Amino acid sequence: MRTAIIIGGGPSGLITALRLHQTTNIKCKIYEIRSAPTTLGGAIGIPCNGLRLLDRLGVFQAMSERGNNEPTMTLHSLAGAVLGKRDMVGDAGIATGHGYLRIRRTDLLDVLLQAAEAAAIPLYFDKSITSITETADYVTATFADGTVETADMLIGCDGIHSAVRRLHVDPPQEPHYTGYAALGSMVATQNVAHEYAQHLAGIHGVFTTKGMLAVMPCSAAKDQLLWFFSRAVSRPTADGGNDSRDGWDVQRAEEVANFKTELTDVLKDGNGSFVEMLRSVVDATQTVSFYPVFKLDEGVNWHRGRCIILGDAAHAMSPSSGQGTSMAIEDVFLLSRLLQDAATPLEVAFQAFVNIRRPRVEELGRLGLQNASIRQSSSVLGLKLKEWALWVHFNFLSGWFRGVTLPERVLSYDIDAVDTKQAVDAAR
Repeated sequence: MRTAIIIGGGPSGLITALRLHQTTNIKCKIYEIRSAPTTLGGAIGIPCNGLRLLDRLGVFQAMSERGNNEPTMTLHSLAGAVLGKRDMVGDAGIATGHGYLRIRRTDLLDVLLQAAEAAAIPLYFDKSITSITETADYVTATFADGTVETADMLIGCDGIHSAVRRLHVDPPQEPHYTGYAALGSMVATQNVAHEYAQHLAGIHGVFTTKGMLAVMPCSAAKDQLLWFFSRAVSRPTADGGNDSRDGWDVQRAEEVANFKTELTDVLKDGNGSFVEMLRSVVDATQTVSFYPVFKLDEGVNWHRGRCIILGDAAHAMSPSSGQGTSMAIEDVFLLSRLLQDAATPLEVAFQAFVNIRRPRVEELGRLGLQNASIRQSSSVLGLKLKEWALWVHFNFLSGWFRGVTLPERVLSYDIDAVDTKQAVDAAR
């Protein structure tokens, strides 16, 4: 029986433990820095390539019963016209047998936590890792409360600001702010004083001169709406011009304090039922979260010795790609396949993982940043040209539109169909 320490008790860490439990002889323990499951993040979107894998994991049905499965995207003009409507997964939905799921992060975590408990996978909260040491035979993690754990391998699933990456796998690498951020919030549908809100299906969005504003149901009963406003935001600097976390916190507070005024101003020239509903959504909002988007440089080391990092810890995706959760799930499924044969050295399995995954995640990273670019601020004329291009594409052309959807080949990709033998041989 082999053993693994998993750092991070969010979706990536839980899915990693569950898949290794299902397909290998590796016994996992999960360590989470927070004192309880996080409620951060609002809702999560998972397209068909990720949903197919969650189905294989055995948790899709429970998630589907809690989330919203409508895969359509409807784009509106600020003047009130419908520019077009498109199935976000298209033919990939047929190839995979799945569509697009929006689910509250708390619901997603609840399903995964129940599955981990049923599998008797230990999960420890309030565990802040402080050091990682290795020998030829094992790896040891030490935590701030004095806990020491030793295992055959350590897997970092601890996000963009990964302690595993910082402490051990690739210490010089620091995440960079992309220049984009999102304001967002959950609103009870019944609190929105507009009947349009009762009939929303899928994602509805509108481009403005300041960025993109969208709203969508994120529960099966459609009793919860998620809205987000994605746009470029300059990161503040401390005296002397250097980035500082404190400065960013001040900017965050200012964004939260001014968001209603800002959104009201953005929508002031808008018309039609959808824009009127958006105003009602803004009015009904009681709390708001601000999400700065960070990225890692391409070429980050993903493994060292007996340690490997997955998901955002290795390759944070732009939210505009819609693939952050799915890329982490694909990571997990591939790694579990490569670890099934205990005779394969960890170094070989980890390097084969990198050889297979890096080209795909780097392509998705670039596509995500391209998608984000359409959400940049623009002049009134620039907005009109953007709306015209979207109208032409949605009504007269087929295929994907950069900034709105992703290519079918990206969405129908099946990590379980990838031949691992060549990558393993090349890594030896």
